[in-house]
Amino acid sequence: MQRILTAEQDQLIRRERSLLEDLRVLLVRLGAADEDLAMLKRSLHQLDELFLLVVVGEFNAGKTAFLNAMLGERLLAEGVLPTTSQIQVLRYGAQKSEDVTGDDVLIIHLPVEWLREINLVDTPGTNAVIQRHQEITEHFVPRSDLVLFVTSADRPFSESERLLLQRIREWGKKIVIVVNKIDLIEDEKDRQHIVEFVAENGAQLLGVTPRIFPVSARLALKAKEQAGQTHAALEHSDLWAQSRFGTLERYILTALDAAERLRLKLENPVGVADHLSNHYRRLIENRSIVLKDDFEAIDGIEAQLDAYDIDMRRDFKYHLSHVDNVLYGMAERGDRFFDETMRIGRVFDLVNGEKVRAEFERTVVADTSRAVEAQVSDLIDWLVERDYRQWRDVMEYLNQRSQQHADQIVGKVGSDFEFNRQNLIASVGREAQRVVDSYDPETESLKLAQQVQNALVQTAAVEAGALGLGAILVAVLHTTLLDVTGLLGAGALAALGFYVLPYRRNRLKQELREGIDALRQQLNETLTRQFERELTDGMQRMREAIAPYTRFVRVEREKLDRVTGEMERLRRELSDIRAATARALPPQE
Repeated sequence: MQRILTAEQDQLIRRERSLLEDLRVLLVRLGAADEDLAMLKRSLHQLDELFLLVVVGEFNAGKTAFLNAMLGERLLAEGVLPTTSQIQVLRYGAQKSEDVTGDDVLIIHLPVEWLREINLVDTPGTNAVIQRHQEITEHFVPRSDLVLFVTSADRPFSESERLLLQRIREWGKKIVIVVNKIDLIEDEKDRQHIVEFVAENGAQLLGVTPRIFPVSARLALKAKEQAGQTHAALEHSDLWAQSRFGTLERYILTALDAAERLRLKLENPVGVADHLSNHYRRLIENRSIVLKDDFEAIDGIEAQLDAYDIDMRRDFKYHLSHVDNVLYGMAERGDRFFDETMRIGRVFDLVNGEKVRAEFERTVVADTSRAVEAQVSDLIDWLVERDYRQWRDVMEYLNQRSQQHADQIVGKVGSDFEFNRQNLIASVGREAQRVVDSYDPETESLKLAQQVQNALVQTAAVEAGALGLGAILVAVLHTTLLDVTGLLGAGALAALGFYVLPYRRNRLKQELREGIDALRQQLNETLTRQFERELTDGMQRMREAIAPYTRFVRVEREKLDRVTGEMERLRRELSDIRAATARALPPQE
């Protein structure tokens, strides 16, 4: 083909080669199917091959009869049952011979002069009993430069023919329709109606009105057999005229001159590239939708964690107030105790320090330690339960997420995208499930309580030993508050007067409240520090668990943004090449 190319046409071929190679690289990045990559490779090779004319249709539409009529003798087997189980490529040869070059491809060399410039392909019928026939037909169509679609005049455009035409159109192929067996329709008006019916339906299916040739391959072959090698005899044959085959033959052998064949050959890889770019552009769009939903899912988890943080801090203050209330209650009881005890009427009782101390512990301290321990225990249990529930919610959310988009095309064309995505979501879900399954609320609560107790002991600077939290509280109170008798001393009762007792009583109330406030602040600070540490660690573990999923989504989004831009560039180049081809090689009317 290089011998007949102008500089402009040669440049077009170079642009097509570059385009197909860039598209191949892009499809590799998208994880394209091997057959699609192989198709692009074949399109590159076909630019250097002879013009390829592919004949398709149902098995009894008369494709083989049509080819025999074109060849001028019965070189191919015909029959009412499917006779062609392979792709048959007809090429020029000094004598008839056959070569099997691969699965389902049979090369037939024939001594027919015009096969020096055109290769013919006979395909199995699309509605053959053997399903493999249809598969290899549809596989070979994308390689064609021109498609001759053969339908039968007695039943044009069956459902299987419509489906095949639709698929051929998706590849951007030029299609010529041959209405065979026109001799079966005796009335000329009926013949015209059939041609009009085919034209109307062809225009609907293909988007343009196709060129239509109503012929009788049977009569054409009979006319050629009778005329032998004499062209003049053929032109004067009534059978030849009745077959209407001359117009079709002139179109194939004359109208499809070198320039027209070159135009169609240049359009072939453009059609393949356009089909594949459309297909993978839809795949990119589908992936973008999935990733958009993934971003929304990640944002949703982040929003949940933020809301969880806010709720936990609010609810923590509520639970902490219960601890405060226990100590406030003790302060109120202390006020009442000193009002009742430190008065002149009970001055003799004040001398008995042990009695006062015992009464103080019984009425003021009372069950404060147990109440504080119970409230702190409830707070710890609440913290553990909320942490567990949050992990479970994340796990359930991700499990639901992994089921979405499972039925879409994304990832089902040889790509690892959906496989990797589902594995990451599943791994995050498994991590959440592992945390949930390993969660022992009792153990977690005891561990957290021990941490709180240790922190309180360090702050209070007392020896914990085997003491519990409540015992530590009592130890602190006793250390700071319970020297009631020391305040009174052993002086004479008269020295107390009517002014000393009220003063000392108020002083004791103040010291008690100050001690309780210090204890409350100490306990609050300890619990708050532990709460902040547990909340921060818990949320950090959750964010670390979903981090691989988050990174995957962000990386895939960046990759999709790049390939989207590259795909749009290639599609603009496709459009430019198509326009340049039309200018350099205008299509025939």
